[in-house]
Amino acid sequence: MNRHGHIGATRVTAQTAVLVSKRHTARTGLDPEHAASHSLRAGLATSAATAGVQEPVLAEQTGYRGTAMLRRYMREGSLFRENVAGAVGL
Repeated sequence: MNRHGHIGATRVTAQTAVLVSKRHTARTGLDPEHAASHSLRAGLATSAATAGVQEPVLAEQTGYRGTAMLRRYMREGSLFRENVAGAVGL
């Protein structure tokens, strides 16, 4: 989707994803040098894992080739879902 809300026939390039990430990070008042498109990919993987998306589907759609990093995000996502402190109201 472009900045005018139109859906195109081609995917967004990695460079475009970086620029968008940096622009919106700057709008929050944070340093855009710490933002990258990897943050978007990692956040999607963590959120999808938290929502219960199975590993093969998650790997295929996010493009993770190895399972080590993917499983790390899945484990981090489960911290939100299976949190004992949250279960007791903390």
